[in-house]
Amino acid sequence: MTKVTIATIVAAASGYLVLLLAARDLGATGYGVFAVFWAAYGMVTGTQNGQLQETARAVSAGAEHGAGAGRPLRVNALVGLGLAAAVAVTSPLWAPHLFPEHTWLSVGLLVAGVAGFAIYAHLAGVLSGSGRWPVFAALLCVDALIRLGAAVVATLTRWGLPAFLVITVLGTLSWILVCCCSVAAREALGLAGDVANRTLTVNTLTAMAAAAAAAVLVMGFPVLINLTRHDGDAADVRGAIILAVTLTRAPLLVPLNSFQGVLITRFVAAHGQLGRALAVPVAALTGVAVAGAGLAWVIGPWLLTSVFGAGFELSGTALAGFTLGAGSLAVLTVTGAAALSAHLHRWYAGGWWAATAASILLLTIPAGQVTRVTLALVVGPLIGVAVHVAGLLQLRGVSGGAPPAAGPERDADVR
Repeated sequence: MTKVTIATIVAAASGYLVLLLAARDLGATGYGVFAVFWAAYGMVTGTQNGQLQETARAVSAGAEHGAGAGRPLRVNALVGLGLAAAVAVTSPLWAPHLFPEHTWLSVGLLVAGVAGFAIYAHLAGVLSGSGRWPVFAALLCVDALIRLGAAVVATLTRWGLPAFLVITVLGTLSWILVCCCSVAAREALGLAGDVANRTLTVNTLTAMAAAAAAAVLVMGFPVLINLTRHDGDAADVRGAIILAVTLTRAPLLVPLNSFQGVLITRFVAAHGQLGRALAVPVAALTGVAVAGAGLAWVIGPWLLTSVFGAGFELSGTALAGFTLGAGSLAVLTVTGAAALSAHLHRWYAGGWWAATAASILLLTIPAGQVTRVTLALVVGPLIGVAVHVAGLLQLRGVSGGAPPAAGPERDADVR
């Protein structure tokens, strides 16, 4: 597990460095184009994280209760091809508006990236579900370092915006390198799940529906802030808020997203002690969020203006609230992993969509920008947590009873 932690740190640091190199090399205008493509790719692949999550659950449960007839590789490949086709077919409707520069290069890269990420997500899921943590850590590192290395080369050679668009999706190829170099990865690639392909497909699509809500809430939150702006909202304040939300979320959410497969595997193994297994990460994340909010309140305003300039001025109270919001979203991520591990797929999706709907609603209330954003960040995810907990309370395992039966019959939501 130490290797996974190190890999997560490497991935987070590499991501920040790629963005920094892009900003310095492309300038404000070019970076704006790049950032839109980066966010669009992040939202689509964020939806595909549902493939990773369900694959990790299916493989882990198959190891615990006996593998079924399901073949996650086949399901994930078909889902990836279907999603890539949907992006390609619908692109004339939205691509010219979303990608006004390098339109069809962006579409082609997005289609290729989506198809490739389906196998990347599958490999990450089977490695997590089967406990092959060193190889999983290697996959994370190779992905991050491919992007970082390419970004350094692009900056030194001044290849410009098209190169950074390619770099965005380039890390997806890491699964090929890992499979070529690792016997354990090749062995894991074809592992079976605990349910038949039809049920596995339904579960995967349900998990992706929830992951889509998560992608909107995480990657798309700046878009939501912009879409729900009120007359009289200051643009400079809105820009400062978007930057601050990004900065306060990253320390919790970047590593947590990499650990989702780990969490699901641990929760599957917890059986009748799921409540106790869930309490530990929730307590830890809450403590980190509260401590981080205190630091943000004390030094956040000074740090923000010192690093990014006087135009990015926000109060300590605002930054503390944003940090607590990051904690709420982190807890929602953990309760979602617990619900998914227990086969509560509809509760899992329902929690994420409830959180997204609540956040959007709170962004529209008649209040100042900071107040609206703080409420959306803190309260919205907690409503989703309540939905997940309501589902988990149906299980005897939460209160320490016997674990649910193996297979799809353990939850009516699967049928």
